[in-house]
Amino acid sequence: MQLQELGDRICILGPSNSGKSTLANAIARKRALAAIHLDQLFHLPQTDWIPRPIDEFVALHDKAIMGDSWVMDGNYSVCMPQRFARATGVILLDISTPVSLFRYARRALFGKGRVGGLEGGQDSIKWTMIHHIAIVTPANRRRYAVLYDELHLPKIRLQSAHAIQHCYLQWGLER
Repeated sequence: MQLQELGDRICILGPSNSGKSTLANAIARKRALAAIHLDQLFHLPQTDWIPRPIDEFVALHDKAIMGDSWVMDGNYSVCMPQRFARATGVILLDISTPVSLFRYARRALFGKGRVGGLEGGQDSIKWTMIHHIAIVTPANRRRYAVLYDELHLPKIRLQSAHAIQHCYLQWGLER
């Protein structure tokens, strides 16, 4: 699939630490789209990943999806119906749990100023995040696969770090 086939409002889904934000930024640069990182809308800036009240997050999300062109990374199923109603294409990153855990540790230990990071926030190893990746994410992965299969939008599923890298090369993206 060619990148242009995904249109001007692209959703990127996938497990934590699968590369959603990095891919979103690369696509945004290539296609001149706004990059919207849902983690930044969901969490309060200048905190250690403290969530906003859900109504504030939904309002920020709903305002963001009204734009004419964007690439949005993140899951947050509470807002998926309205996001998919506006989306023109979907990318599902479906990397394995061990790869997600490795990337989380690497990001928490060495990822200062990372793409999609929280302004003023600091990544660190947190047991709640390890639990989320190792225990919660496998069930979410199955749920997102079913959701992906049911979508009637242009879409692509990338099931490994190698497949993601192949798309970077095929689409002429830079990290």
